[in-house]
Amino acid sequence: MAQTVRQVMTAPPVEVSPQASVVEVARRMRDEDIGAVVVAEDGRLRGLVTDRDLTVRVLAEGGDVTDRRVQEACSAEVVTVSPDDPVDRAVELMRSKAVRRLPVVDRDRVVGIVSLGDLAVERDPDSALGDISLADPNA
Repeated sequence: MAQTVRQVMTAPPVEVSPQASVVEVARRMRDEDIGAVVVAEDGRLRGLVTDRDLTVRVLAEGGDVTDRRVQEACSAEVVTVSPDDPVDRAVELMRSKAVRRLPVVDRDRVVGIVSLGDLAVERDPDSALGDISLADPNA
């Protein structure tokens, strides 16, 4: 069983700049089959945007989305972990902060992302969440 976040994180994470268009970000999420993208400038974390953020903060408002930027949709206050943190720390942070993804930061640089699904697969691949996380995506 993995002991550190480094052993379960996805690296490198998909990164976009705060000025990226929300349409571009949504397409990257679709094409790479991911639910979250790190928002960074010069390798430094500026936020995290999820598929839900795009839906709730941009699409639900209606109107033309072609000129909207990801900085309008991302969560700027992001809870992070270090790659050397114990997996239990990531679990506790997700539980206490009610988040499903944590950017992994090492010396002010984003080096990965760890998701609830990653932890479920690591801890109990036969659980419902572990099973879903291991399944092929819907077409």
